[in-house]
Amino acid sequence: MSKPVLVVGAGPVGLIMAAELARYGMPVRIIDRLAARTTQSRALAIWPRTLELLDAAGCADAFMATGLRADAVSIHAGNRTLARIPFGTIASSFNYLLMIPQSETERLLAGHLGAFGHTVERETELTDFVGGDDGVSCTLRHADGRIETVEAAWLVGCDGAHSLVRSRLGLAFEGDTLPTGFVIADVHVAGLAIPPDEPAIFWHPDGAVMFFPISRGHYRIIADLGSIALHMPDLGEMQAIVDRRGPGGVILSDPVWLSDFGVNERKVRDYRKGRAFLAGDAAHIHSPAGGQGMNMGMQDAFNLAWKLALVERQDASPWLLDSYSSERSGVARQILSDSSRMTRIVLLRSPLAQRVRNFIVKQGFRIPVVRRAVANRLSGILIDYPDSPLNMGSARGLRGPGPGQRLVSRCSSKQGNRPPRFVLAARNSAEARAMIARHPALLMPEPCLPPDENGIWLIRPDGYVAAAAKSGNWTVIDMALTGVAGDRNIRTCDEIERH
Repeated sequence: MSKPVLVVGAGPVGLIMAAELARYGMPVRIIDRLAARTTQSRALAIWPRTLELLDAAGCADAFMATGLRADAVSIHAGNRTLARIPFGTIASSFNYLLMIPQSETERLLAGHLGAFGHTVERETELTDFVGGDDGVSCTLRHADGRIETVEAAWLVGCDGAHSLVRSRLGLAFEGDTLPTGFVIADVHVAGLAIPPDEPAIFWHPDGAVMFFPISRGHYRIIADLGSIALHMPDLGEMQAIVDRRGPGGVILSDPVWLSDFGVNERKVRDYRKGRAFLAGDAAHIHSPAGGQGMNMGMQDAFNLAWKLALVERQDASPWLLDSYSSERSGVARQILSDSSRMTRIVLLRSPLAQRVRNFIVKQGFRIPVVRRAVANRLSGILIDYPDSPLNMGSARGLRGPGPGQRLVSRCSSKQGNRPPRFVLAARNSAEARAMIARHPALLMPEPCLPPDENGIWLIRPDGYVAAAAKSGNWTVIDMALTGVAGDRNIRTCDEIERH
C-alpha cells in the first residue's frame, strides 16, 4: 500500500484537504489533537467562489440547505444608511453570501469526508517529523500515550495560527499586530430594524459595531475596543456598546459565546518546504474584515489537492507542486492588503477623517458599477493567478477569460469521484479528440463547450484557465499539457500527425 498524505488539523481547511484527496482516490490520514470539533460559531462567511469549489467537490447542496443566505451587506451611521451592497449582481450561480457557523461547516465536511470512508483521528498529536527525499517520517502521540511513527508521502499542516508544522519547518511568520483589540458576542438580538438575513455595519465616532446573522434572531456582534486593553466582555458591556454605536432600540439576550481577540496580519513567504506544505491559518492570518480567512484556507486546500493527486499518481511532474506556493502566496498578499485597508477604514478615529469617509462611501456606493465591483471583489470570483508558471497562451481577441483566470464550466463540476482531470473547452472536432487521446491521463474524455467557438481553453481541475488559444492553435494546449506531464521532448500535433 502506498504511503498516505498526512493532514494535520481538522478544521475546515484540513477537512476539505483530506476530503479532496480522498475524492481523488489518494490514501490520506487526518489527525487533530482535540477530542471533538468546535462547538463555537467562529468563521461564519462562505463566499461564492468557495461555494463553486464546494459544488465541484459534490457537497455544496448540504451547505446551502443548512446555512442562511444573505443577499446584501449594509453600512450605517446611526439611523442613516450610507450604503447597501447587493450580491445579486455577482457573476456566479451562487450570487449571495452564505452565513453558517464554523461548527456546522466542520460537521458537514466531516460527513463529506466520511462518505469516502475516512474519519478524523482525534486526540492524536503530531510531535515531530523528519523530511526525506521520498517521504516524511512523522511521530504521533495518541490519547493513551502510545507513540506511532507514520511514514507519509507528504505532510500538510492545516494546524492553525500556532502551527507546529510551520514552527518545525523554521518558516518565519512575518507581519504585524494591530494595536486595537476587539470584542465578540454570539447573542440573541431583538429590535434591529434591518432585514434579518443582512449583515450590517454601524459606524460611530467611538468605533464600529457589526452585526452578522447566524440564524433567525441570532447574531454575531463584533466591536473594536480602541485603546482599551483586551478583556473578556460581559453581556452588559456588549449592550452598552450596541446602545451607543448602533441604531437604538436593540436588545441583546441569551449569550452563547463572549470573547475578545487581537488582529495579526502575517504570512509565510513559502508555503512549501520539501515534502511538507502549509495551508490556511498556518500560512496566513489577517483581519476578519471581509470574512475572507476561512475561504482563503479552503481555497488553499482545493489548489493543492489536485496537484498532489496528479503528482502522486505520476500523471504530472513534481514541478507542478511548486506552483502551489507562488499562486496562493500571491492571493494571500492581495487579501491581506484588502482586509488591512478595510480594517483601517473602520478604525478611523479623527472626526474629520470619519466625516470624509462617510461622505465618500455614501456618494460612491450610489454608483451601480462601484457596488458591483465591491461585491465581485468580496465574492472571490476575481481571484486569479496571473503569474502562475502553469499559464500558457492568451485569450486576446476571444470572448472568455485568459490564463490564470476563473472559468466555471459544467464539465468541471462533473468530474465526480475520480482522479483529477483538466477540461478541454473546444468544439468537438477530430483535433480535439486527438488531443484527448494524446493526453488521456490528464484530460476529461470529452471536450466541453468553449465560451467562444473561435477559441480553445484548457481548464484546470480547480476551475482556472491553464492555457488559451485561438481555434487551430493546438500547439499551445499540447505544450501546456506536456509541460504538466513533465515531458521535455515536446512535440506539436503536426509532428505527431507526420509520425
